[in-house]
Amino acid sequence: MAAVQIGAVFPQTEIGTDPGAIRAYAQAVEAMGFSHLLTYDHVLGANVARPDRQAQRWAYTIEDQFHEPFVLFGYLAATTQRLGLATGVIILPQRQTALVAKQAAAVDVLSAGRLRLGVGIGWNAIEYEALGEDFHNRGRRFAEQIAVLRALWTQPSVTFHGRWHHIDEAGLNPLPVQRPIPLWIGGAQAPGEAPVSVLRRIGELADGWVLTRTPAPDIETKWNRIKEFARQAGRDPAQLGLEGAIRYRDGTPETWRQALVAWEQLGATHVSINTMGAGLHAADGHVEALRRVKEALAH
Repeated sequence: MAAVQIGAVFPQTEIGTDPGAIRAYAQAVEAMGFSHLLTYDHVLGANVARPDRQAQRWAYTIEDQFHEPFVLFGYLAATTQRLGLATGVIILPQRQTALVAKQAAAVDVLSAGRLRLGVGIGWNAIEYEALGEDFHNRGRRFAEQIAVLRALWTQPSVTFHGRWHHIDEAGLNPLPVQRPIPLWIGGAQAPGEAPVSVLRRIGELADGWVLTRTPAPDIETKWNRIKEFARQAGRDPAQLGLEGAIRYRDGTPETWRQALVAWEQLGATHVSINTMGAGLHAADGHVEALRRVKEALAH
């Protein structure tokens, strides 16, 4: 089995807005030998000070900073040479599909084929409303969006007539370097959906499964379900990738190594190191944390 590719999670909410610091961070990640940089996505954060929102649990709010992934990757494509650029994940149904296809193709061209597009359906209804998309049918639209993306990435002229998408002999130019761009699906359960719906979509449609979680007992069961859904769809489950996470804040060199072993035993192909939430300051703090984890995993 091939060695697990070790990447880093871009510290979206903590890195700040200095372009020079962002560039230096990405270049340091590349110089340390990490295989890829994975970034999270949110377009808008909610003001949760409103009384009607205070009872809800919010993963991110208006207080959390997020750089837009496609713009960020366009910048990093020019400032790095080998570092893979991955999203974990773009919230696909709140966006226009053809525009996502165009943006992803542009990043892939400018990075010479380094993009891996992770997509998911998200949880924040406020973002959907603001972007003019329907939160409630997002799961049903998702599969059709994936078909449209792959058609646009591989054919110079596309005709597609589905339930939500209609394209009449039109296409992208330039097409991406990768045809199609690897397309992974994130998550394990979306609000309002049964867990099996997400797992089925991954097995039937995705090139891999993106998890931003640390290893847990339920992951093996879910991973096996995904592979079974792939078999039922006539796909080779051995071709599916699995990306997990290791959190810097969780501990010590020993616990980081234990987490990597656990991911290897699960069959992960990629693991990303998340340095957020540890009280680190500025880009330099995140780079030094990554250096510590990298050294620990090498022993």
